[in-house]
Amino acid sequence: MASVKVAVRVRPFNQRELDLEAKLIIQMQGNRTGILNCKANARDESIRYKEFTFDYSYWSHNKESPNFVSQEQVYNDLGTEVVDCAFQGYNGCVFAYGQTGSGKTFTMMGSPEEQGLIPRVCKSIFDRMVENSMKGTTHRVSVSYLEIYQEKVADLLKGHNSAVRVREHPKKGPYVEGLTTLIVTNYEQILECITRGNANRTTAATNMNDVSSRSHAIFTITFVQAGYCNGIPSETVSKIHLVDLAGSERADATGSTGKRLKEGAHINKSLVTLGSVISSLAELCSEPSGYRRSFFIPYRDSVLTWLLKDSLGGNSKTIMIATISPADCNYAESLSTLRYANRAKNIINKPTINEDPNVKLIRELREEISKLRALMFNEHRSDMLAKIHEKEAREKELTEEWTSKWREAQAILREQTALGLRKAGPGVVLDSDRPHLVAIDDDPLSTGVTLYHLKVNINYIIICLIKERCIRGTFGKRIASLPYLY
Repeated sequence: MASVKVAVRVRPFNQRELDLEAKLIIQMQGNRTGILNCKANARDESIRYKEFTFDYSYWSHNKESPNFVSQEQVYNDLGTEVVDCAFQGYNGCVFAYGQTGSGKTFTMMGSPEEQGLIPRVCKSIFDRMVENSMKGTTHRVSVSYLEIYQEKVADLLKGHNSAVRVREHPKKGPYVEGLTTLIVTNYEQILECITRGNANRTTAATNMNDVSSRSHAIFTITFVQAGYCNGIPSETVSKIHLVDLAGSERADATGSTGKRLKEGAHINKSLVTLGSVISSLAELCSEPSGYRRSFFIPYRDSVLTWLLKDSLGGNSKTIMIATISPADCNYAESLSTLRYANRAKNIINKPTINEDPNVKLIRELREEISKLRALMFNEHRSDMLAKIHEKEAREKELTEEWTSKWREAQAILREQTALGLRKAGPGVVLDSDRPHLVAIDDDPLSTGVTLYHLKVNINYIIICLIKERCIRGTFGKRIASLPYLY
C-alpha cells in the first residue's frame, strides 16, 4: 500500500500579474501551504486564511529567498523516487495539475538552462543503466508520447494529426492501439523523442499564457531489466507515466472565444472527471477496513482518467505536483487547486513489483526444491527424491528458455544499433558499415521502408533475371541495375 505523494509549487509573478500590481497571497512554511483571501472580512480568520499540509511545499516565488526551491531540488525530492521505482520493478506516475500558466510545463519539461523532471528522470535512468551493466544486468528502454486533445488521442511521435484509439485489455487494462513505441539506447535518443513530441503538441496563446498547453500530454517510459540475482534469473518490467496536464481555466480569465472556448470546455470536462475520480477514491480509501461500501469510480467518463486508471488507485507509485499562482487575482483557481491536491493525498494505491511470470515460477521452484531437500534430509524420506528431480528438471528448462529469450533480444538490439539509423534534420540517415538491403515500396499508398541486415556466411542472394522486360513488382526497377549473380 502507498499513498499518493503530493507536492505544491508556487511560481514567481508573471508579467500580467505585475501589470495588475497583484498582491502575494501564498505563504509556505515547511510542508504547510497557506492562502490568504484579501477580500474576506478581516475578523473572520477561518474564511480569510486557509492552510493545507502536503508532503512537500515548494517556494519557487523569489530566487533571492533562502527557502527558494530550484528545479534540481524538485528532482532530488521527487524524480529520484521515480527512478528508484523503475529499477525496483514498480510502475510510477508523476502528473502536474494547476490552472493555465501556473508552471506545470516548466516543472515537468523545464527549459534548456533549467531542465525539468522528465529530462532529468530520463538522464538518471541511463546513467544508472551504465552502472548496472557493469554488474552483468541487461536493460531495454522504449518510449511513447501521446496527447489528449478534445477527448481524442494523437501520437506525438508521428504528429498531432495521427489519431489513435484507446482499447481495454481484459488483463492489462487500457492501452492505445497503434501507438508508436520506439526503443532507445541512450539519453540523446530519448531527448530527441521528447523534442519531437513537444514540437507536435497543441499550444495556443491565451490571456493567461502565451504558449498555453491545449492538450494533456503523457510521456511513457517502459523499462525492462534482466539479470541473475544469487544465481536465479530476475526480470522486471516498469512503466513510468510522466504527465503534463492542460491547465484548468475560466473562460473570462483566459479571454477564450470560438475554438479556444471549445478547447477549454474539453479541458475542464476531463479535469472535472479527474477530480471526481480523485474524490471517489479518497472517500473509498477513508472508509474503515472491512466496512467499505461499493463505490463507482468514473474512470471511463474521460479519456484522461481511463488511461491513468492504473496510476489512480491501482498498481503504481504516484506523485501529484500541484502548481499555483501567487497572485490575489487568481485566488479562486489557486484555492481550487489546493483543495484538489488535498483530496488526492488520501488516495491509497497498491503497487506491486512487475516480475516476469516465468522468472517468478523459477524462483518458486527453487524455494520448493530447498524445502523438499530439507524435508528429505530431516525425515530421511527417500520418496522425495523423484519430486526433487522433477522440479529441478522443470526449473532448468525454464531457466534455459529465459536465457535464450534474452540472448535473442540483446542480439536484435545490437543489430538495430549496428544498422546506424540516425536523425538528420527532418530526415533519417542510414549509416551502416555492414551489408544490408533497403526495400522502398513503389505503392503510392504505402509509406513503408524495409531494412534487412545481411549476416556473413548465412544469407545467399540469387537473382535470376530471365528477361529484363519480364521483371515485375517492387524490386523490378532496382534489381535491373544490379550485376548478375550466378
